[in-house]
Amino acid sequence: MPTMGALHEGHLGLVREAAQRADRVIASVFVNPTQFAAHEDLGSYPRQEARDAELLAGAGCHLLFAPSVDEMYPAGATTTISVGGPAEDLEGAFRPQMFGGVALVVSKLFNQVQPDVAVFGEKDFQQLMVVRRMVRDLDIPVEIVGNPTERDGYGLALSSRNAYLSEAELEVARQLNGVLAEGAAKAGTGVSAAVIEREAEAALLGAGFDSIDYVAVRDASDLSAFEGPVDRPARILAAARIGKTRLIDNMAVPA
Repeated sequence: MPTMGALHEGHLGLVREAAQRADRVIASVFVNPTQFAAHEDLGSYPRQEARDAELLAGAGCHLLFAPSVDEMYPAGATTTISVGGPAEDLEGAFRPQMFGGVALVVSKLFNQVQPDVAVFGEKDFQQLMVVRRMVRDLDIPVEIVGNPTERDGYGLALSSRNAYLSEAELEVARQLNGVLAEGAAKAGTGVSAAVIEREAEAALLGAGFDSIDYVAVRDASDLSAFEGPVDRPARILAAARIGKTRLIDNMAVPA
């Protein structure tokens, strides 16, 4: 179970899912510098390894792997991974360095740990798709499992970055899932993807978000766009900003 730490109930749900599928559960905690751009929050990303270790042990994790940057990227390391397909749009457009860094660190963790199964949260749905494509393309013998998004009592997807939100910002953030749920419901009624995306973006701005990076209705199997109505299994995905915090979320479109 690869993580960047600052664990919450969503991560612990991954531990429990992994324990249903394997005899031993290993979690990694590593804030991966290769997936951050220079202007992003690498330096301020929350780090709480002692608390993470306690939470993991309590959830049934058998081993915590917490390497240093020097261990993961020794001096002189130059190899990178070029990603395409599901990595090319959405987060890939706004954070072009991200998925190459994710693919690199996940492939290294898989080589180091040699797991049979790896569990990822569906909140980062595009990341899950990228990892699945990487494993398939590189013939890595690991089963990739997606675990449903854990949410708070208001429906907000749990995220380590939620800690950045003020009380006022938190009230706005908790409207994101509702807007996506409305969009997902419309997508199942024959409304075109473009109309759903425009209406959801306007709703998020009306709810108080400062800006919207994207709202997109995409094919659930490969993240390809729809030219008209949603006529196959789909996801609605969004990235929105409030204050200094950037939130992402997604929901399945009802069949």
